Amino acid sequence: MPLVYVININSQEELTVKKLITGLFIYVLCTHSAIARDYISIAGSSTVLPFATIVAEQLGRNFNQKTPVVESGGSSVGKKGVCDGTGLQFIDIGNASSRMKVKELEYCSKNGVQVTEIKVGYDGIVLANSKNAPRLQISLADLGKALTAKVPVNGEMVDNPYKTWKDVNPALPDLAIKVYGPPTTSGTRASFAEIVNEKAYCKKDAEVKAIGYKAKQCRAMRTDGAYVEAGEQDNLIVQKLQDDKDAFGIFGFSYLDQNSDTIQGAELSGVVPSFEAIGDGSYKASRALFFYVKHNHVEVVPGIHAYMKEWTKHWGEDGALADAGMIPLGEAEKLEMIARMKELPVLKADDLK
Repeated sequence: MPLVYVININSQEELTVKKLITGLFIYVLCTHSAIARDYISIAGSSTVLPFATIVAEQLGRNFNQKTPVVESGGSSVGKKGVCDGTGLQFIDIGNASSRMKVKELEYCSKNGVQVTEIKVGYDGIVLANSKNAPRLQISLADLGKALTAKVPVNGEMVDNPYKTWKDVNPALPDLAIKVYGPPTTSGTRASFAEIVNEKAYCKKDAEVKAIGYKAKQCRAMRTDGAYVEAGEQDNLIVQKLQDDKDAFGIFGFSYLDQNSDTIQGAELSGVVPSFEAIGDGSYKASRALFFYVKHNHVEVVPGIHAYMKEWTKHWGEDGALADAGMIPLGEAEKLEMIARMKELPVLKADDLK
């Protein structure tokens, strides 16, 4: 028969006991969670995926550290996932090839999540096709005109009627417009639509301006088959281009670099994509790459500090990340990001404006 002890304590002692019990409960919960997941969980951009995988595998060579699990899903998945909440059922780090927006950060705040933004490098966005076909030479404006959902015709915006590249510009090939690209969850798509459709085409087109159509609306892509959403696996798009010499694909430069024996990048506004052209800014279809680290998990999940530091070991121009196609940060940006990794400044809305 179990013994029951009755202890008389005063209010001060009761408060102390309650604190002790609460602290013990938190300790047990954290200890159980740490046992439940003792590896870093990362998800997001398919463009950042190969780079984050390299870093994770390098970190995993340390026998004291489990290899982080890196998954794709798109930049929206990375940014939303890291903000979904606190607890080891949620990811620790979100990868993104488009910067977090104020609305996305507000979602973080709503869920009590604070993050630090780390820029890891740069990447170009390419329009590529098979090397068994001629290299396409096209302006950024014409590319936007070919792929945006609506274009001006007789003084009004209508569904894009162009069937061939030649319909867009008589100097272009008489070839059906067929472009495979990422879905709406992709940071690559968001960056492409902003750089090409909005800024290079609609903001500079006299007819669009005369109609009063907001340039931002031009980010919508065609849905009539000229642009085909091909999922978040850029390697699948590469495969389609290898199988169909008349098709084109949109993805990050690193995938072009890794498959340069079979595919080639289009010349956009007179510039062919290359490390040098992206690095010096002459190739305009480029963007920064990021990851967002969740503060609430840094001291709970083992290895997050080590993971961030591992990135810095491979940032050189001759490092593993550059070999995989990432354009390195400049020296000043490297130092700034190293400082952020140590100090973990909280990302605020003003930082994104």
